Amino acid sequence: MSTKRVLLLFIGLFICLCLTSESGIASAASIESLKLGVNDHLTDIEAVSVKDSYYVPLRDLAGELDLTLTGLVNGIEVKGQTRSLRILKDNANAVLQDGSTISLGTFQQQGKLMVPLRLVAYLGFTISFKPEEYLLRVQDAKTKLTDDAFVSQYSKELKPAEPPAVAPEVATAKPGTTVFLTFDDGPSATTSQLLDILEKYDVKATFFMLGPHISDYPTQVKRITKGKYGVGLHGMTHRKEKFYASPAAALAEMQGDNAVLKKVTGISTTLIRPPYGSKPYFTQSFRDKVLIQGYHLWDWNVDSEDWKYKDDSGTIYNLVMNQVHKLKRANVNPVILMHDQKATLKVLPRILSSLKKEGYQFQIITKDLHPVNFWKDER
Repeated sequence: MSTKRVLLLFIGLFICLCLTSESGIASAASIESLKLGVNDHLTDIEAVSVKDSYYVPLRDLAGELDLTLTGLVNGIEVKGQTRSLRILKDNANAVLQDGSTISLGTFQQQGKLMVPLRLVAYLGFTISFKPEEYLLRVQDAKTKLTDDAFVSQYSKELKPAEPPAVAPEVATAKPGTTVFLTFDDGPSATTSQLLDILEKYDVKATFFMLGPHISDYPTQVKRITKGKYGVGLHGMTHRKEKFYASPAAALAEMQGDNAVLKKVTGISTTLIRPPYGSKPYFTQSFRDKVLIQGYHLWDWNVDSEDWKYKDDSGTIYNLVMNQVHKLKRANVNPVILMHDQKATLKVLPRILSSLKKEGYQFQIITKDLHPVNFWKDER
């Protein structure tokens, strides 16, 4: 028997014996499953839904993604092309490359160690999930097919399943406990790092983006849309004298922004946020001109002022948390304004950690929600 095969057998045995967990166990009859797509092909891996997360066999996943598994004294090292993490023997946690720890429940099914599919996000992969089309797909730079093309190619093989339970919409959530995190002015050179932080904390956000920046950073925009983050329009120029020159000029900027988004990602949006917010410039005549086209106006009710204080993380943190707590006392859900910039990366982890510890849930903004804006215009 070759040395390589002995090593593989050892790793398999180590996984089965040392990383067994009782958490998350569910019978095959009581859970739903989807076939897993990897880049441009559909695998035989069955991803099972347990407690609103999809789980897959670690060894099978490693084989499909060319991950390296190494047995260690204190767990298993999982190494990808550029990143790695270590699954600990306590079964509940994993240590990322930067030394931070994430929650990671595992369990045994038919002799295989099952891990949450979100694990691959920490290794640099993106995940596409379209329950209505039974699509669950892991991708990296090798992907050529769009999600729609993938579904079309494998429509007969994709296994029908009910979508897993999702977080309740704001209408059914307890008032004051749902956060809508938003970022303006992107994408930028730091968007990838921003998305890494959001993935680390398992948080969704909505990005109001500028047309020229979408053209400059198409890879980041595609990662945003594939990651199921919310997207909105912020115009083309971000210059008051141009955007607010006339209602027609404002409409033209939003339509131009939408055209760029459509060209880069294949999707468009009806969510808008005018430069500098809608007050005082986005008056009735502007709103009538733009919103009649089906757009929905969103401002914010929590201003981080990260553009102003930049590296003063303490001030930004206190501003956000004080406003959020005030809204909670009033049973109002916070819509937080931040900016896609380097300085924001420093304070964001602290804010997310605090909000999650306090029990807040994060949702993206969609066209079906009642708009939050300074004019109280609900169109």
